[in-house]
Amino acid sequence: MLSKNEEKLIEVRERTVEIFEALTKSQKEALTALENCDAQAFESIMVPLKSIGKMVTDIDNLILTIFALYTPEAKDLREMVAFLKITSSLQRIATNEKNYIKKMSLCTEETDDDIKRIIKESLHINRCTIRALEYAIEMVKETEDMDRLKELNAKIDVEYSKTDDVYAIVEKDVLQVMHNNYTMNDENVNILKYIRKNLKIIDRLEDISDRLMFARMGGKL
Repeated sequence: MLSKNEEKLIEVRERTVEIFEALTKSQKEALTALENCDAQAFESIMVPLKSIGKMVTDIDNLILTIFALYTPEAKDLREMVAFLKITSSLQRIATNEKNYIKKMSLCTEETDDDIKRIIKESLHINRCTIRALEYAIEMVKETEDMDRLKELNAKIDVEYSKTDDVYAIVEKDVLQVMHNNYTMNDENVNILKYIRKNLKIIDRLEDISDRLMFARMGGKL
């Protein structure tokens, strides 16, 4: 029979997974909207993100309640400390996603062909982010198999590395377009800025992955 502390800890994990799933849903919808440059689709993408602030607050309050009432020790205490930091990162990811989606809604049927092409090249970053989110969900759920946790952590690192390579290619493409047109086009510069904002999402996921490793295996946070 589970103790009250263990029951509450399971609830923290389950609620954290719900946030990850909402972020994954919005990323997938944004990917589809950008693949099709569908301006109308952007209107519904924000929906999964609207409740994340409250979800994060609820988890933080639950963790504080566990601290106050059940005095977790050792491994459980370490996990609670890690999850307090993880929820903060999830809130920042939600903010990054909102800003990115809002800015990228510029992609419509009338958008310049060069801009459309650059956006579609950048979507490899979105696909890497979706895979990293799915790996992170599995990490939250996996509490026993340490080898599997290490494997998932490594997979997130690989996806993160891929995004750096994609951004370098996209940046080179944008600079080439501006060179060919003999102009410093604000729209092209802004596209790079928005894509960099998207990169911050997977950057935070890598940090979350490391915190989950700390929660399960110890070490430095």
